Amino acid sequence: MTSTNDIRRSFLDYFGGEGHRIVPSAPLVPQNDPTLMFVNAGMVPFKNVFTGLETRPYITATSSQKCVRAGGKHNDLDNVGYTARHHTFFEMLGNFSFGDYFKERAIGLAWNLVTREWGIPAEKLTVTVYHTDDEAFDLWKKIAGLPESRIIRIPTKDNFWAMGDSGPCGPCSEIFYDHGDHIYGGPPGSPEEDGDRFTEIWNLVFMQYQQEANEIIGELPKKSIDTGMGLERIAAVLQGVHDNYDTDTFKALIAASCDLTKTKAEGDRKASHRVIADHLRASGFLVSDGVLPANEGRGYVLRRIMRRAMRHAHLLGAAEPLMHRLVPSLIAEMGAAYPELVRAQPLIEETLKLEETRFRQTLANGLRLLDEATGSMAAGDTLPGGVAFKLYDTFGFPYDLTEDALRAQGFGVDRAGFDAAMAEQKAAARAAWKGSGDKGSDDVWFDIAEELGGTEFIGYASHEGDAQVVALVKDGQRVDQAAEGDEVTILTNQTPFYGESGGQMGDAGTATNDTGFAAEIVDTSKPLGRLHAHKAKISTGAIRVGDTIHLAVDAVRRSKLRANHSATHLLHAALRHRLGGHVTQKGSLVAAERLRFDFSHPKPLSPEDVAAIEAEVNRHIRENDIVSTRLMTPDAAIEAGAMALFGEKYGDEVRVLSMGKGDEQSWSVELCGGTHVNALGDIGLFKIVSESAVSSGVRRIEALTGEAARLWLIQRDERLREAASLLKATPDEVPARLAALVEDRRRLERELAEAKKALALGGGTAKAEADAPETLAGGIAFVGKVIEGLDPKSLRGLIDDQKKALGSGIFAIVGVNEGRAAVAVGVTDDLVAGHSAVDLVKLAVATLGGQGGGGRADMAQGGGPDGTKGAESIAAIRAALSEPVAA
Repeated sequence: MTSTNDIRRSFLDYFGGEGHRIVPSAPLVPQNDPTLMFVNAGMVPFKNVFTGLETRPYITATSSQKCVRAGGKHNDLDNVGYTARHHTFFEMLGNFSFGDYFKERAIGLAWNLVTREWGIPAEKLTVTVYHTDDEAFDLWKKIAGLPESRIIRIPTKDNFWAMGDSGPCGPCSEIFYDHGDHIYGGPPGSPEEDGDRFTEIWNLVFMQYQQEANEIIGELPKKSIDTGMGLERIAAVLQGVHDNYDTDTFKALIAASCDLTKTKAEGDRKASHRVIADHLRASGFLVSDGVLPANEGRGYVLRRIMRRAMRHAHLLGAAEPLMHRLVPSLIAEMGAAYPELVRAQPLIEETLKLEETRFRQTLANGLRLLDEATGSMAAGDTLPGGVAFKLYDTFGFPYDLTEDALRAQGFGVDRAGFDAAMAEQKAAARAAWKGSGDKGSDDVWFDIAEELGGTEFIGYASHEGDAQVVALVKDGQRVDQAAEGDEVTILTNQTPFYGESGGQMGDAGTATNDTGFAAEIVDTSKPLGRLHAHKAKISTGAIRVGDTIHLAVDAVRRSKLRANHSATHLLHAALRHRLGGHVTQKGSLVAAERLRFDFSHPKPLSPEDVAAIEAEVNRHIRENDIVSTRLMTPDAAIEAGAMALFGEKYGDEVRVLSMGKGDEQSWSVELCGGTHVNALGDIGLFKIVSESAVSSGVRRIEALTGEAARLWLIQRDERLREAASLLKATPDEVPARLAALVEDRRRLERELAEAKKALALGGGTAKAEADAPETLAGGIAFVGKVIEGLDPKSLRGLIDDQKKALGSGIFAIVGVNEGRAAVAVGVTDDLVAGHSAVDLVKLAVATLGGQGGGGRADMAQGGGPDGTKGAESIAAIRAALSEPVAA
């Protein structure tokens, strides 16, 4: 039997041998079309090549493209499991010509592959052409030798393809396989065409026209080819089965489901096993491409797919979460062709396990309430919308799941009542928000979020992507358009730009489109925690709500932000390891050029602490471990040892970042929604540049990473070399030379102080006799001096020496240094009963323009800003001493 993997490989090898570039599958999240939920056809990644907006280094290509159809216009979800050929996830084989070959070679290549390479009997094949495409009709007769009865002209849009209302378009030619007259159905175009006998296996699109507003205006200058073949359908044909679910890949996944649930894929359980197998593929590939369960956007579609499969696991009687245990089977079947599945296996398993664990409780509560609500209902009755809303609002039971669960019992659901209850809840939430004290300027964001929902962030996996403008805000008001020179905030349905939160600064970059619009995105914020608001300066052109724009993050700046953010996680862990478990984050700043980390600790870090912490972080950087991401509930994450970061707001599910090797688990495990490096070696280098106090019990470390850290070290080295040159020493000798210079300076300062002291005492040495005193009223001996350049520290010693020299008296010295004055007054013990040094020094200080002054009755000091008043301050003391002492 030819396996599905063999078929995929042979298709790509065939067209590769015919000169086509084999192009890997693009991610399921479209990078070039913001109007699409997921890539839903093989040509989507090449859309801009067909329109001429993008050029590639090849003009023919072939691929096996991952596709999902589970939301929007292309939604096959409700049919999956109940038909032979409906899937949420499927692979589209295709070959493409971008202005190279056209109809004749496309038909020749296709016919040769299916009939000669794969050996499908020609008599089993029927083709269709658009009813006016005589060229294709004649080519099929010529190349395939088919009779006219098996070349069917189709007049409907089924055989005319268009990229949109405007753009490339052209007729199609489809190849159908006849499974035999034992299966009901007729050929395409017949009244029985909806039967399953004839299966479309390949669609060849001949892009030859240009249209505007659904009107063909001419032929394309470069005619192109776009073909699409469902791998699952052709596998069924080549493996001799009619049903896609009977092919090898699905049989293996269904067998694993049967084995784990101890049930057979028969009767009513057959559809459940098929749903599980199909939805396992869709869930695994979506998670591997960066989509995680959420309540909005792509994440909500993924959650619907997961929960639909999990409900069928419940119907099969699975007592424990099932889906995550099927992932190894998925990897075994498809991991070789899609290595991203292998890389993401832990994340896929953990995401499925978390979602199913939570959903089982939701399902139990919801089904119990449903049973109560439907107990008295008869077939054909309708469940009130209020009950459906209570299921959704109280138990997290989605509306579509309620509808699905009741459909089998013959009940309907009052959708209008559900919508009315939802609207009432939103109105109440808005009123509560307005009464919460939030600033009125945020009102515009609430309007946008309520009307349009949140912005989908696609920046974990990409630095750029297309987006649709959903709102523009200028000067606090919504506007329909903005033009060159305007500063405007742009909101889009999705964005690769990270909005400032959790300490990480918002992304910057550019926004452009093909109409001449260009703007600089200077910052990205996150109003209400749900919207990503791009603050933009428009340099050229204009922008309108509804436009498609290309958003490109400044990748260099983003890489610096990622490095600094991951470094804060390593720093946090290193601090706790070195200082103790009391260390917790109190704030952070993750900028492109630096990082700042505030943490609880009662005292300064020693140089040894700083060195050890820095060395620990750099060790993990050198080990270059991969940074892993998991999705968990906050409680489960914290219970598993994750640290919750300061300032982060957590929802029902959180991203858990693990990095570095620890003794029993990762070195650092934290809850964080920011962007991070893929491997720790991407940080490059970590350097602490300062450690300081922020407030009582809170310390701050500022640090650099990567190139910024390297340049900082280079600058420090250059300064060291400059110092060495000035000292006429080598860099290694600088510490010893500086120590000697410092000691010489201290010696000289001591000698200078002694010299000044000796001069102040009136002699050439410190032991000189004191100045001759003057005699004041009452026979008090008094010495008052003003000395320029005197160090205030010398005053006390001079006073003590003078008092000893005088024996009995009062001594006042004013030292003037750099315009300011310091004053000291000494009173010998025999005079303190009548004269206080404190009172006298306060008189001097007031004269010098200062305030206060203090000390003891025998010795006091003070100072003032006006050194020119030194003599006047001495005079003030003299005058006070000359007054008669009260009896």
